[in-house]
Amino acid sequence: MMNQYQNYIQGKWVSGDGSETKLYNAINGDLLGEVSSKGIDYKSVLEYGRSIGGPALRKMTFQERGRMLKALAFFLLEKKERYYGVSSWTGATKIDSWIDIEGGIGNLFANASLRKQFPDLPYYVDGVAAPLSKGGSFIGHHIMVPKEGVAIHINAFNFPIWGMLEKIAVNLMAGVPAIVKPSEFTCYLTEVMVRDIIESKILPEGSLQLVCGLGRGIIDHVDARDTVTFTGSASTGKVLKGLPQITENSVAFNLEADSLNASILGKHATPETAEYDLFIKECVKEITIKAGQKCTAVRRIIVPENLIDEVETSLAQRLGKTTIGDPTQEGVRMGALATKIQVDRVRENVDLLAKSQKIVFGDLDGFEVLGADKKLGAFFSPVLFRNNDPFKKIDCHEIEAFGPVSTIMPYKEIEDAVELAKMGKGSLVSSIVTPDDKEAREYVVGAASMHGRILVLNKDCAKESTGHGSPMPLLTHGGPGRAGGGEEMGGKRGVLHYLQRTAIQGHPTTITEITQQFQIGAETPEANPHVFRKHFEELVVGETVFTHKHTVTDADIVNFANVSGDNFYAHMDATSLDGTIFEQRVAHGYFILSKAAGLFVDPKKGPVLLNYGLDEARFIKPVYPGATIGVRFTVKEKLDQEKRSEDDIAKGIVRFLVDVYDETGETVALATILTMVKKIDQSQ
Repeated sequence: MMNQYQNYIQGKWVSGDGSETKLYNAINGDLLGEVSSKGIDYKSVLEYGRSIGGPALRKMTFQERGRMLKALAFFLLEKKERYYGVSSWTGATKIDSWIDIEGGIGNLFANASLRKQFPDLPYYVDGVAAPLSKGGSFIGHHIMVPKEGVAIHINAFNFPIWGMLEKIAVNLMAGVPAIVKPSEFTCYLTEVMVRDIIESKILPEGSLQLVCGLGRGIIDHVDARDTVTFTGSASTGKVLKGLPQITENSVAFNLEADSLNASILGKHATPETAEYDLFIKECVKEITIKAGQKCTAVRRIIVPENLIDEVETSLAQRLGKTTIGDPTQEGVRMGALATKIQVDRVRENVDLLAKSQKIVFGDLDGFEVLGADKKLGAFFSPVLFRNNDPFKKIDCHEIEAFGPVSTIMPYKEIEDAVELAKMGKGSLVSSIVTPDDKEAREYVVGAASMHGRILVLNKDCAKESTGHGSPMPLLTHGGPGRAGGGEEMGGKRGVLHYLQRTAIQGHPTTITEITQQFQIGAETPEANPHVFRKHFEELVVGETVFTHKHTVTDADIVNFANVSGDNFYAHMDATSLDGTIFEQRVAHGYFILSKAAGLFVDPKKGPVLLNYGLDEARFIKPVYPGATIGVRFTVKEKLDQEKRSEDDIAKGIVRFLVDVYDETGETVALATILTMVKKIDQSQ
């Protein structure tokens, strides 16, 4: 019986009706099985995610969601060899698979680490409060809560694992469930991993559903609560983005489309420099990795006109050493395209490009394949075009052969390279390789408006550079124009995409309760006992220590200058104050904060473990000898921390507002200090 790849919907593994697509091994052409999503009730699938997965995720805090992602990442990493074996069926080499599998799992780790940038709450407080009234009794703020819909991810064939994990890591961190529809042609790899994810029971039920077939009708029932992402061709993406159910319901839609990415060799990167060799290696890598089936691959190679002959020779020599074949065979550096359908598509576009430019490397029929029959597999030769007149012969800026195909072209001045790069009408990534930082700056500033990311590569960063084609989880992935206009990943930015920002207005005390962040003007009940005598769990946002007072003297200023070495004239020389804002010698700002610490600290040993840092220090009003200062010391925010080991102390970070005021009651200095405070409960 033929293997039937299944869908995971509404808590069950189910097969679709009949057969929509037959799946083949890209290396040997063997039939792997078939898949179908016919008969799926997508309205019910979406509602299941909204009603089951959504509430479960929204109950979790960002800290809990982050720990969930971390646990899932470790779980999948232990099973990676299983995925490598299946990945080779897609035509991927070991390096290709590493990008897909471990790169995808790396996205889980990276997004899990973002929990440190979010509160231990199910929602996020965005920015700072806005004063809305003269008396301070009415303020505004922003909170961001998880959208109460589902994230539908329609992914491309080239990265069956990375494509899924880089997206679900973000929506799960935000507290939103996902429905993933991988390409039907490589869904067999996605299905293997999702089976493991479901069996792990790390995610709440309803958090993840999988549609392996064509998925026709998957977005028919979306509404304003939902988010749709699409990775694939620009033409298909535009059709989906324009569907009535998307436009009429104002459904958030993120499009990542094909992209004619450009790499530029700087004029100062001559053959005598290390940068020249880096450029050649990087271009060849981007042509051959994943057999060029990457949305970030280099499609246009833009080089100084006086170096184009040499660059052509260097690229051809290196491409000529690329062994094509079965990825399991020793020495193979490039595998197959994902399907024979893809072979036909790439060949068609190569033929179109050949009408306006010359092939200088590659033989579409006469290439050799190691360890496989190229007639049975989906193999394709690397192809290098040369276009000597790229401003007039523009097919290379409009047609993308989504395979191991690139075009080399000349430029005169760096501004010409900028214009050529922009002729791609928007791309995911560009790069410039140059030893000259001024040249790099000129290119970046000129080209940035039409590129989502720009790599600047030189010998100093080459060893640790992730390369032209590698989007990073903490940086934005997306691009303008042809590239789709969308943004994915981007660290915290990516998570916020799945949250609804809402402005809130009210009294500072009310806003403090909602945000769990102390707002200026809120009630400040006096702490009893002193806040340094309380454990993390016992502290309440807003409770305040009102300290005794201290009168600042000339001796204070002199002594602090002697201890600190800060003899700035405004502190030490009263005869030098003409033309300044100061009326007399002024106390050091850091003395004020130091003295404030002396006023608010309870010195006895207690739950406070250490001072963790200082934020947002501001010196607002000069303090002169004779002024009397006191401190309002308020619990501003509590940030939970997880134990790093069994032996670690269970603790959290408490942010305290230090409000130093003078005898008039006016604030003279503000700062936020962070303290590490022990918990009562040491079990977690």
